[in-house]
Amino acid sequence: MFITARLLANRHPQFIARTVFVQNNNVDDACRLINRILGKEGILEQYRLTRYYEKPFQTRRRVNHERCKAIYNEDMERKIKFVLRKNRHEPFPGCS
Repeated sequence: MFITARLLANRHPQFIARTVFVQNNNVDDACRLINRILGKEGILEQYRLTRYYEKPFQTRRRVNHERCKAIYNEDMERKIKFVLRKNRHEPFPGCS
């Protein structure tokens, strides 16, 4: 166990910096909290990706899917912001 923790600590400096205290013997809440912290930092996702070998074509598909998803989300966010323009003096600037 000690060797595994040292390897993780060498790869991920954030691993050392996270300490979660268990209050009132409530281990489930502490586990949820540490999982949320590790999920936000992307450590769990990185672990899941490197757990098994991923063939090059699968890597390309995954990366392309992530790029398309990011572009789509950015587009939708821009459209939603445009639709929600209200309570402004000039909701559509430049249009008379």
